[in-house]
Amino acid sequence: MTKSILRVLKGERVDPPPVWLMRQAGRYLPEYRETRAQAGSFLELCDNPALAAEVTLQPIRRFGFDAAIIFADILLICRALGAELWFVEGEGPRLSTITNDADFAKLNGVGDIHQALAPVYETLRLVKAELPEEVTLIGFAGSPWTVATYMIAGRGTPDQAPAHRLKGENRDLFQRLIDLIANATIEYLSRQIEAGAEVVKLFDSWAGSLEGQDFDDFCIAPTAKIIGALKERHPKVPVIAFPREAKSRYEGFARETGADCVAIDNSVAPEWAAETVQSDGPVQGNLDPKLMVTGGDELVQAAKKVVQAFSMGPHIFNLGHGITPDADPANLELLLKTIRG
Repeated sequence: MTKSILRVLKGERVDPPPVWLMRQAGRYLPEYRETRAQAGSFLELCDNPALAAEVTLQPIRRFGFDAAIIFADILLICRALGAELWFVEGEGPRLSTITNDADFAKLNGVGDIHQALAPVYETLRLVKAELPEEVTLIGFAGSPWTVATYMIAGRGTPDQAPAHRLKGENRDLFQRLIDLIANATIEYLSRQIEAGAEVVKLFDSWAGSLEGQDFDDFCIAPTAKIIGALKERHPKVPVIAFPREAKSRYEGFARETGADCVAIDNSVAPEWAAETVQSDGPVQGNLDPKLMVTGGDELVQAAKKVVQAFSMGPHIFNLGHGITPDADPANLELLLKTIRG
C-alpha cells in the first residue's frame, strides 16, 4: 500500500490527513536534549550520523507521525560552500559574511560540497534502514533567498536588511550568490534523494520580506529552477515548497514553480488557502505553533478547523511554522488524538 503522504502528494484526498510537524525532532523532547548533550554541540550533532538518525527517529517512536524529516540545518550548505559556520548557545548561527566580490570569490564551487555534506547523506541512509515501512522519509534544504540572507548578514536578522541592501547596491553579485546556492541545492537534494529521501522540501523562511519583482526573481525563479532540475533527475520524487509569509503570492505558487505541494504558514486563514491554493493541488499546514504550548480546547478546535477547511482536497496536516522549544509533548498527543480520532 502506498504511504499516506505519498498518496496525498499525488493528489489524493486521505481521511484523516497524514500528519508530521516542522521541527518535530527538537528541544521540546527530553530524549532529544539527552542526545544533544551526548553529541556536545548542535553542529557536532548534525555531523554525527548515528546521533542525527537517533533524533530523527525519536518523534516517530513517540508519536507515530506519518513522516520523518531528516535532522540537519539549512545552513550546512553554507559551510559546504566554504563559509565559516558556528552556533552561539542561546543566540543561534553565525557565519562569515559575503558582502563583496572578494568574499564571493573565496567560496567553493558546486562540485566541492559533498564531502562536507556527507554526514547528512549517511544520516538519511541510517534512518531509511530503521524507519517503519508506512513512514515517509523527507529530505530538505533552505531556499536560495533564505540561505543568502544568512550568508550576507552572518546571522539571522529581523528584517533581512543586509540582504536587501546588497540586492539594491550590487544586484549582479547578489544574483550570482543566488545562482550558486540554487545550483548547490540541486546537487544537495539530488544526493539526499539518492540516499533515501522519498520527498524533499524547500524552506524559504524569509520569503515574506520579498515583494513584487524581487519575489519573482529571488523566490519564484530559483525555486522553479531547483524543482525543474530535480524533476529531470528524479521525476517521481515530490517536492514541497514553503514560501513562508508569502501572503497573496501563495496563490499560483505551485503553478509558477512546479511544486507538488505548497506548505502554508499560519498568517493566512485555512479557508482562504483551501479556496485559492488547494485548488491547484496538495497543501500542507497550517496550525499555529503556539497551540503546541498552550494546548487545551483551543488546540482541539483549531486543529478541527484546519482539517475541515482542507477536507475537500489533498492535505498534509502540519504547523504554520516549527515547533518551539517550550512546546508540551502532551499537546502533540492531544493533537494526534484530535486528528486521528
